[in-house]
Amino acid sequence: MGTWSSGGNLATARYTLAGCGTQAAGLSFGGYSNTYLSATEEYNGTNWSAGGNLATARRDLAGCGTQAAGLSFGGYSSAYSAVTEEYNGTNWSAGGNLATARRALAGCGTQAAGLSFGGYSGACLSATEEYNGTNWSTGGNLATARYILAGCGTQAAGLSFGGYSSTYLSTTEEYNGTNWSAGGNLATARRGLAGCGTQAAGLSFGGYNGANLAVTEEYNGTNWSAGGNLATARRDLAGCGTQTAGLSFGGYTDAYSAVTEEYTELAELLIFIPWIGECM
Repeated sequence: MGTWSSGGNLATARYTLAGCGTQAAGLSFGGYSNTYLSATEEYNGTNWSAGGNLATARRDLAGCGTQAAGLSFGGYSSAYSAVTEEYNGTNWSAGGNLATARRALAGCGTQAAGLSFGGYSGACLSATEEYNGTNWSTGGNLATARYILAGCGTQAAGLSFGGYSSTYLSTTEEYNGTNWSAGGNLATARRGLAGCGTQAAGLSFGGYNGANLAVTEEYNGTNWSAGGNLATARRDLAGCGTQTAGLSFGGYTDAYSAVTEEYTELAELLIFIPWIGECM
C-alpha cells in the first residue's frame, strides 16, 4: 500500500482535464473552469509550468503518452469532438481524427500506439480505437458500454475500470490488443475517477458515487486491493505515472481544484531485533 503526499498545485484549477507522462515528468491539458480550456502544463516532479496550448480547447478529453510525446483525443466544446493532437514537448499539432467523436472517454498507450475506449456521444459507447501514430482504426469493443471511466496500460495490454452507464460501475476489463475480457471488479463502484500504471500493476483513485471520493485501489493483474486514500477527495481529476509513483491533479471538490498529489509505495519495514543469549 502507498500513500499520497502534496505536490505543487496546477497554475489553472480545473476539472474534466486529461494527463499523461510520469510523476517526475507529467503533462496536464484541457479541461473546464468556467470556460473550455486549452491550457497545457508540465510537471518536473515539484512544480507545474506552462506548456504549449492545445489548438482546440475542450473538456472531457483523454490522453496518453509522455511529456515529450503526448497524445490528446476526443472531448467536448459545444459539440462532441473527434480531434486528436500530438505534443512534441513544446507544441501541439494535428493528428488523425477519431472515427467516433465523443466525450468522457478514456485512453492509454503511447503517441505512436494509443488506445481510446468508451465515452458518450448521445449514448454510452463501447467503441475502442487504436492509434498508429497517424490514424485511428477500429479495435474490439468493450463488453460494457460506459463513460466517465478511467484506463491505463498499453495498446497491447490495456485496462479499463469504473465509469457510468445508468449506474456507477465497478467493471474492469483487460485488452489484449484485439479483444476486451473481464478483470477483477473495483471494490468501490464510481465514475469520474482517474488511473495510471499498467495492466499488471494499475492504480485507480478519486471519483464520485453520490459523494466525492478519496478512494485509491491497486490492481495486481487479477484483483483490486486498498491503497492509501487521496488527501483531497475529488472527482473528474486526471492522473499519470505508475502504481508505485503516481500523480493526481485537478478535479472538482465543491470548486475547481488545482491540487496535485504524489503517490509513493511504502517500502517494507524491516525491524532487526538482536538475539541476547541467556546469562548463566
